[in-house]
Amino acid sequence: MLFGQRAIAAQGATDSDRGTIEGIVTDTSLAPLAGASVMILRPNIRVETEASGRFRIPRIPAGQYILIVRHFGHRPASGIIDVSANDTARLSYMLGPASGQLERTVVTDQRLVSEPAEFEQRRRLGRGEFLTQSDIDRRNALQTADLFRQLTAVTLVQTKWGYFIAGRTACASAVFVDNVLLPRGANVEGLPSPRDIVAIEVYAGAATAPPQFAAGASSCGVVLIWTRLGS
Repeated sequence: MLFGQRAIAAQGATDSDRGTIEGIVTDTSLAPLAGASVMILRPNIRVETEASGRFRIPRIPAGQYILIVRHFGHRPASGIIDVSANDTARLSYMLGPASGQLERTVVTDQRLVSEPAEFEQRRRLGRGEFLTQSDIDRRNALQTADLFRQLTAVTLVQTKWGYFIAGRTACASAVFVDNVLLPRGANVEGLPSPRDIVAIEVYAGAATAPPQFAAGASSCGVVLIWTRLGS
């Protein structure tokens, strides 16, 4: 079953179709990190870790999700999580110190604010493909996948689990959401919904991608997604 189909079915999920996500977030010395943000991209669900570094997301419909963990002063982490009905997915994240290379997102009262000035500067250079807020609104897309169907630098590849964003040779692109590199081959329907996305940048390869994203750059394409998370 495709992720999008699962998500639609999940809207009518009963308690017997739901599971739980539990976990702990620590630093590299295994000290718990309190107040870390643990977020599921779609649906937009966010909790914070307790003093013990632990978090819990109960009664979530069974399916596959993309999860991002953030804590000020530490490198963010991401993962693809499978939640089974009547079961608990137990996770552990160890965050290293921030390198400073991608610390360009402002975190204020749990609101993530992208840098439109840098987006506009790169758009004027014309080295990639760009979707502005106006472009996204005009497309009136119901599914996130629809935003990528008319782009030329990347394509969508279907597997039995769903669609992932790929370069021209059908290998998985590097995808960043608000500066966080997602696991390669993440299901596109696990990305934020079109109404939560404010801008998209797509680059055919590492040579044209912004240098601050070089660590995750791929010859199969680089995709930068900027959102209004928390608004």
